[in-house]
Amino acid sequence: MAKKRYSVHKSSYVDKGVSIGAGTKIWHFCHVLAGSRIGKNCKIGQNVVIGPDAVIGDNVKVQNNVSVYKGVVLEDGVFCGPSCVFTNVFNPRSAVPRMDEVRPTLVKKGASIGANATIVCGNEVGRYAFIGAGAVVTGNVPDHALVYGNPARQRGWMCECGERLVFNSGTAKCKSCGAEYRAAGKKIRRKK
Repeated sequence: MAKKRYSVHKSSYVDKGVSIGAGTKIWHFCHVLAGSRIGKNCKIGQNVVIGPDAVIGDNVKVQNNVSVYKGVVLEDGVFCGPSCVFTNVFNPRSAVPRMDEVRPTLVKKGASIGANATIVCGNEVGRYAFIGAGAVVTGNVPDHALVYGNPARQRGWMCECGERLVFNSGTAKCKSCGAEYRAAGKKIRRKK
């Protein structure tokens, strides 16, 4: 019998038909439902529900009290702050079954979602985007965008390392890591 290369606290449940990568740690009172995939070196906090059929990439951190429902995909390096919320049905009713109407949500590589933020289903959060605490995301978020508020609105740009960028004459240099960016219309691009 092969040895598990991940750890699951004894108070948590992992259904059959789940894939969990090496180095992943799942803490107290979690439930990972059938068909879900969790990548390598993830940190899954306390009281987290994943699935069914959710997909989580490598090096993802999901903090306490988050539910990653069917239809949600978290790419590599995503950060989900405490009690952030994903929805998967746009107009739910208790008495009307609508699981055949699940709208997919994609959170792209390196994005961060702040505590208590809500991501309404059917939207994409771009690479290295930053969603402020308590924001309500009702539309797509561009790569590197800083958004916050209810509803969330873009308020600036973020570096891959998580620092806010300040643009002068169409260019910005990160004060923390030194990466340089150029504005290109409603997008930014990192200089090679």
